Amino acid sequence: MPRLKLTLEYEGTRYVGWQVQPNGPSVQATLEDGLARLLGERVSVFCAGRTDSGVHATGQVASFDTARVLPMKAYVMGLNGLLPDDLAVVSAVEVPDDFDPRRWSRGKRYRYRLSNRRTRSPMRRATHWEVFAALDVEAMRRAATHLLGRHDYSAFRAADCQAKHAMREIRRLAVEGEAGDAVSFVVEGTAFLKHMVRNLVGTLVEVGKGKRPEAWVAEVLASRNRKRAGPTAPPQGLVLEEVFYGDGPPPRTPGSAADADEDEG
Repeated sequence: MPRLKLTLEYEGTRYVGWQVQPNGPSVQATLEDGLARLLGERVSVFCAGRTDSGVHATGQVASFDTARVLPMKAYVMGLNGLLPDDLAVVSAVEVPDDFDPRRWSRGKRYRYRLSNRRTRSPMRRATHWEVFAALDVEAMRRAATHLLGRHDYSAFRAADCQAKHAMREIRRLAVEGEAGDAVSFVVEGTAFLKHMVRNLVGTLVEVGKGKRPEAWVAEVLASRNRKRAGPTAPPQGLVLEEVFYGDGPPPRTPGSAADADEDEG
């Protein structure tokens, strides 16, 4: 049975998240329904990282096994004809039969988008967090440097996060754009805890608003206490942009994707 790897793009507004849930449409269920129509059989799809309700993706990766042999274009053009407009397959390739989209990952890049106009933006409301207060972007850039490296990120995990430990590594945390318009937080890391990116952003915005000093971010990280950090940024600003892979699974070290038992942005 060949194993297929799909790269997906979706606008997550109407979905309850990636994972199948009883309270509404999920990306996983919608994709599996489309594949069932294409293949004439039900298949189970596994992803690189579960996205939450309202979160988007331009580079989500999923895999599945099937007994049906089809040309790769059928999994792009053919499957896209069976999927709703807010979900699309960007590419499809055959991969080794032991490929695991999460455990073979070498890391991920998320982008969190914020709109800092003085007035609301109808075009951005489903894809940005609208923050109307004045922001000091340079202060957020300086504060972000305290969050780089390999640390215990317990202060930035959701209260119901089920990961066995909070050791992760952030390789890049860039604050792009200008105050008064669009600002993006670009975060690359080995793996992520539940709501980790949104909690990092919510904390940096506290600095940008002038409510907290830049050094406070380092104190929050060292405290390992979620109650010390800023609020969780809303989901609509978050996009899973890319999942990075090598030729095989990475070494299993604490904080790596291979080691992470739960991985969500």
